[in-house]
Amino acid sequence: MMQIFKISLALLSFFFGLSAHATYKLPAYNQVVLDNGLTLFLMEQHEVPLIDISIVTKVGAINDGKLAGLSQITAKNLTLGTQSLTKLALDKEIDFIGANIDSSAGAEFSTINASFASKDQIKMLTLLRDMTIAPVFNPEEFSKYKKRHLLQLEQAKESPRAVINDYFNRLLFGENGYGSLVSGEKTSVDKVQLADIKKHHKKWFQPSNSAIVMVGDFDSKKVQQQLSKLFANWQDTQKLPKALTAEKLTTKKANVLLVNKEDAGETTFAIGGAGIARNNPDRVGVSVINTILGGRFTSWLNDALRVNAGLTYGARSRFNAYSRDGSFAISTFTKTATTVEAIDLALATYNKLWQQGIDQPTLDSAKAYVKGQFPPKFETSSQLAALLVNMYGYGFDESYINTFEQQVNALTIAKTKELIKNYFPKDNLQYVLIGKASEIRDQVAKYGEIKETDINDEMPLIN
Repeated sequence: MMQIFKISLALLSFFFGLSAHATYKLPAYNQVVLDNGLTLFLMEQHEVPLIDISIVTKVGAINDGKLAGLSQITAKNLTLGTQSLTKLALDKEIDFIGANIDSSAGAEFSTINASFASKDQIKMLTLLRDMTIAPVFNPEEFSKYKKRHLLQLEQAKESPRAVINDYFNRLLFGENGYGSLVSGEKTSVDKVQLADIKKHHKKWFQPSNSAIVMVGDFDSKKVQQQLSKLFANWQDTQKLPKALTAEKLTTKKANVLLVNKEDAGETTFAIGGAGIARNNPDRVGVSVINTILGGRFTSWLNDALRVNAGLTYGARSRFNAYSRDGSFAISTFTKTATTVEAIDLALATYNKLWQQGIDQPTLDSAKAYVKGQFPPKFETSSQLAALLVNMYGYGFDESYINTFEQQVNALTIAKTKELIKNYFPKDNLQYVLIGKASEIRDQVAKYGEIKETDINDEMPLIN
């Protein structure tokens, strides 16, 4: 009996060992381009009778020009009714079958996302088609949404953590490109009229500029036929504008953007510089190093500022990557009185990357952590759909996913030094501080040239 028990344990250890060392691969999917130029990403997942779908169009804040927030407002209005259904009737149809639907825009692309039972496939595909290519853009619904949007912009200013990324991107990238405001601001949103979103929709929402991502319980061949028929009348109506080149400003000196919030009892800050694009071949290695610096609870930054010094409830660092560029930032918040102490400690901790470097036990721990965190990010159909959306919208392929574990395993101490030198900004850092300016202005002048604004003012134009 004992021998059988030992054999069973050995077998369990063997199979768990195989599982632990199995390399994650993106599940198979079909990518098809229809006759009208519309791209399909179809991934079957039959574990549960659900479908997640996203219709993504390559237009976002970087295309808004002077009407910041236009892409976001247009995307939100797509779900407020169709040519054949009022918003109320559309909401009833969706609620009756228990589906979920939302729409949004980011810096580079806009999406309509839905999740529903596979038995409702045809009904939902038809509704999504109508929202995408035949939205009603009702004046009354547009007006109500615009008022809500303006209120949300005002409310966001009460939370520095909700807006600090906008200020940081503006400081790093400037007024246009990736410095554009996804949600816009009061002046720009006030100017957006119904005619503007109709023009924006006609200009950008064309099949050759869009993709349908579908993951879940369906038959790919049947779905391709259904989508071909449903979207057959959707044709390009005009030549798409040339893709914008979203380039960052050259940071030739350190700058401090001080955003006054007169009633603030704490300072929220971000420190950083240029980052990497989504398709950068070193993205995996960079993410492992950033995990050590500020990407997990036991990171250097969180240990230094929260656990050891008690200056904050949490500190982190991250790379925000876009299709052609990106940013890196350390961010946290602290009491007004400890602003300089927290910034200095964050900088000292960051400098450990060069002064001390990463030792083998620390690297091994981070590698095990990121490998353990990776597969759970892509388990559900909604997570897989979001991944395919990002692949289309940001222009990277599945090699990032399929070679992730190999790239992590291949990361050496020597390679970390190379990546730190190449991708972690060291000189001419950019600082954004949101807090009570009168109490910290003189103290933070040592970090760089100060540019000052107030949180209740329009986003500054920074050259």
